[in-house]
Amino acid sequence: MPKTYVRQRVEPRLPLELPVKISGHPDLPGVETAFTCDVSSRGACVVSVRRWEPDDHLIITSLPGDFHALARVAYCHSKRGGTFRIGVEFLEPNGQWVVPPEENLATPY
Repeated sequence: MPKTYVRQRVEPRLPLELPVKISGHPDLPGVETAFTCDVSSRGACVVSVRRWEPDDHLIITSLPGDFHALARVAYCHSKRGGTFRIGVEFLEPNGQWVVPPEENLATPY
């Protein structure tokens, strides 16, 4: 029987809904305004209206704050309503996320 390995995150993600702009889709040019579900210094989960493929590269820019990064798509899961939840790994992060006060982090997304 083959062994199953579980990959764990190096650092936890914070549940944080922030507006971002993403661009670089290989088939659909332009910029999309999207929202994060959670973030860390190494990656994020973003809700997109576009389907992405693993290993696609994109540019992500936070609308509040000065964070921007070249990122790699780790996964893309389709969700109800024609949206996609994409996990991105930051390859070249720059700047900082604007993080709301800690009491807001307990709010479900």
